[in-house]
Amino acid sequence: MATSAVYLRNPLIHAHSLTKPLTTTRPPFRIHSFSTANMEGSEIRESEEEQKKIFVAGATGNTGKRIVEQLLAKGFAVKAGVRDIDKAQKSFSESPALQIVKADVTEGSEKLAEAIGDDAEAVICATGFRPSWDLFAPWKVDNFGTVNLVEACRKRGINRFILISSLLVNGAAMGQLLNPAYIFLNVFGLTLIAKLQAENHIRKSGINYTIIRPGGLRNEPPSGNIVMEPEDTLYEGSVSRDQVAEVAVEALVHPEASYKVVEIVARSEAPKQELQDLFAAIKQR
Repeated sequence: MATSAVYLRNPLIHAHSLTKPLTTTRPPFRIHSFSTANMEGSEIRESEEEQKKIFVAGATGNTGKRIVEQLLAKGFAVKAGVRDIDKAQKSFSESPALQIVKADVTEGSEKLAEAIGDDAEAVICATGFRPSWDLFAPWKVDNFGTVNLVEACRKRGINRFILISSLLVNGAAMGQLLNPAYIFLNVFGLTLIAKLQAENHIRKSGINYTIIRPGGLRNEPPSGNIVMEPEDTLYEGSVSRDQVAEVAVEALVHPEASYKVVEIVARSEAPKQELQDLFAAIKQR
């Protein structure tokens, strides 16, 4: 049974004034579509070539795969960055809007920049380390790997970055040191601390970011509506990976999501709200 989402709201966060102007260097992302009627083949190819792609790192993971599928369903062209090409080809149905490329975030920003290419306009990071005896694994993936991805974006001039992080990354500052979830998630090489350091790098990079901190991730379909709060507010609760993917995709098209850290869980008693309104209610810090 999923844990209910009990949370505290910090009024100081809501009273804090904006620290960055809510602007982007690019217009909101457009979903491209065109009709093949009365178009020559060369014209069709030109339209396809003009469509920029969304690069998804960790595309074959449980959350990354859902992000790719939802992007495709909404008409985006997607470049899926994966470590195992064969696994990816078996995971996804063929689509002319999907390109699969080899990309390992632990191999440095130069190789990542090559994988991202010059035809991507945004990056979504849905990577995550696999539990192992290597206690440095969380830092290799969730810290250095994310930093590598951010630096690759800077090399390519990409100014939109969305990160799937985690609730409780700043648990120590929240007074949650004894929270069982905080203790458990840090057992494997201080995972949450690694994620927090990566978040800090993103925020200092100058790139237009949205950092999404979900609660416990569930593979089951959504069983409640999304609750979205400012950073360092929620300390327990769970959410369907489908909803996490939805929030990531919607962050691309709503300027209200720019330069924000949001925490999300799902609650059966929560009212259903448009994600644009939920993003708008979160103040920048």
